[in-house]
Amino acid sequence: MLNDYQGALKDFNKADFLQPNNEFTLQSHENVKRMLENLDKANFLEPNDAFTLHSCGDVKRMLNDYQGAFEDLDIIDVLEPNNAFTLQIRGNVKNMLKDYQGALEDLNKANGLEPNNEFILTWR
Repeated sequence: MLNDYQGALKDFNKADFLQPNNEFTLQSHENVKRMLENLDKANFLEPNDAFTLHSCGDVKRMLNDYQGAFEDLDIIDVLEPNNAFTLQIRGNVKNMLKDYQGALEDLNKANGLEPNNEFILTWR
């Protein structure tokens, strides 16, 4: 499994554009939305769980809810400072929010923690 969720979502969006109301595409979008609903329930039951918040932030990013993703990822940075994976995703989200300086700061910090991480280097 490649775990390229953002790429998969782009492919589903393109497929939906090319063939609207395709059952497979519609079902895939619904699965992502259901995943977020379940993560929100998990966060309600165990607030501020870093894994759950990270997953919520990543799913919101995939759904282009960049502000919601940023809010979740920002909480994790307080709970677990210096988490390279969180900094990497938050840097990408800040870039999408056009906070280029903040994105570069997060990605540089993540790169300092994991200098050989190809995703950090690519997004930087």
